[in-house]
Amino acid sequence: MGDERPDVLLTGLLFYDLVLTGLGKPPTPGEEIWTEGMGVSPGGIANLAVAASRYGLRTSLATVFGDDHYGAYCHEVLAGQEGVDLSLSRTADGWHTPVTVSLAHGDDRALVTHGQEPPYTQDELMGDLPAARTALVHLEAEPRAWLGKAAANGTRIYADVGWDPTQRWSRDLLDQLSLCHAFLPNEAEAMAYTRTDSAGAALGRLAELVPVAVVTRGGDGAMAVDQTTGEYAEVPALDIDVLDATGAGDVFGASFVAASLGGWPLEERLRFAVLAAGLSVRRHGGALAAPGWYGVHRWWQSLRDPGPRRTYGFLAERIPADPGPPVHHAPVTPPDTTRRPGTPR
Repeated sequence: MGDERPDVLLTGLLFYDLVLTGLGKPPTPGEEIWTEGMGVSPGGIANLAVAASRYGLRTSLATVFGDDHYGAYCHEVLAGQEGVDLSLSRTADGWHTPVTVSLAHGDDRALVTHGQEPPYTQDELMGDLPAARTALVHLEAEPRAWLGKAAANGTRIYADVGWDPTQRWSRDLLDQLSLCHAFLPNEAEAMAYTRTDSAGAALGRLAELVPVAVVTRGGDGAMAVDQTTGEYAEVPALDIDVLDATGAGDVFGASFVAASLGGWPLEERLRFAVLAAGLSVRRHGGALAAPGWYGVHRWWQSLRDPGPRRTYGFLAERIPADPGPPVHHAPVTPPDTTRRPGTPR
């Protein structure tokens, strides 16, 4: 009998994302701007869940859904469309699903969110903790009790961390790395927490604290050290036009985990994660921009440049024979060329 454990265990806050696209310029107070498009997608922890599930990984998500239209929509997309296991999740009566409005302008975006703290904590959701193969977690200043239980169950924990709005960058947070197999911060976060002045120096410090240390560098790619194998790798980013960077870091993390579960060499893991994150920024919307095997396969089949063909030649052996059906992208309304913005509907 095969291993029936979840491949990836996740918990965190879910959002309903409303993305407005095609702004000619940022809005100013008292002004109305008509946009060329609009789309909706689950967001927040859903970014990781969809990205992982689209690689065929058994993905278990513990989150809270509001008993409203937004929660029902996100539940249907995650469970019905994407095949994410929601048996650890709960629907909260009288609680509204957090809603984020994203104003996409150029290569950047502005976010406005309405929401309240969920009525269930992560530790309450994870009360009946499955012995998963991996867990993707977002480290916070206050340690979560379930992390220790997961590590004791043999779950390999892959962690990232967010920007510290207090600017204190408490090194106490790094104590949690003793429970982790891998840590994947971005360059700014890595340098701030390690009190270093370069990505390379930060990586060296983190490699002393966790078996696998990764530092992502946006347009400069990523670098990593795997102490379990003695490997070091540094790879550049792809030259891709950025449409919407929402969720790219989550796609990177899920892709790195997928490649790690496959036992790939460190350089291949890193190149694959950089590629998947790059493919995701070509589309609007966080969760539903994840390429999955289908998107990676499409990119590989269309690639004609001999340089990248050599660099990514390992994909010929890694992509499954059946990469799966086409993935669903965020439904973005196209521009209406028959009517000028501002005229009555």
